[in-house]
Amino acid sequence: MHKTAEQYRKVIQKCRSIFEKKGKDYGTAWRILRVSSLTDQLFIKAQRIRTVQETGVNKVGEGIEDEFVAIVNYCVMGLIQLELGTANEEMELEEAIKRYDEKTNESFELMEKKNHDYGEAWRDMRISSLTDLIMMKIFRTKQIEDNKGKTLISEGIDANYLDMLNYAVFALIKFDEGSN
Repeated sequence: MHKTAEQYRKVIQKCRSIFEKKGKDYGTAWRILRVSSLTDQLFIKAQRIRTVQETGVNKVGEGIEDEFVAIVNYCVMGLIQLELGTANEEMELEEAIKRYDEKTNESFELMEKKNHDYGEAWRDMRISSLTDLIMMKIFRTKQIEDNKGKTLISEGIDANYLDMLNYAVFALIKFDEGSN
């Protein structure tokens, strides 16, 4: 599992770098988005990955690895929005990066706990299965959002965002290893 921790941190560093560069280009305009809008962005990214996986045709040109990076970053934005709420103003990029690090540290800790209990089962999964799990979590999240955040016995939106983030990281690790 030491290898996984190192690989995980490497993937998060790549995602963070893109988050930071986009923050310099666009600012933190995403702060205006409602959580449900971020969930819909996750749906768009996951649906594109699934379409490209199923058809083998990529007409946009961006690879599906880029879409998994986007899923990681949208999940972090969603977790920040869940904590702070929607704002009509941007936050300083340094503050956004600080919060990015907090959320990815939280996801890393969750990954380590689940990896222990599940015995790194994700390593024997296909990337397409990780895509399907992300899609399932998106549909669950949308249902929870439609229920105004209320659940009877299920985890909340934040837990689903953390799981999606980790599934996307696993997919990116598998890409780095040359897996399908």
